[in-house]
Amino acid sequence: MEQHGQEIHIDEEAARGGSTPHIVRYVLIVSMGLAIIALSTIWITGALTGPQTSGEAANPAPAAEMRG
Repeated sequence: MEQHGQEIHIDEEAARGGSTPHIVRYVLIVSMGLAIIALSTIWITGALTGPQTSGEAANPAPAAEMRG
């Protein structure tokens, strides 16, 4: 801690009351990865176990009637 007249200058670590080990960065990276894996697993599982369709309309007759 330094004092210049009325001003007091202290270093960053003393002002924060401790050191900053950057653990928050790693917690955020790991939790983001786990969230992506969990949501991807839910999405893929739902797509694999859902009803299998060929991509065509289930009942094409109403669409043909609308065309006239």
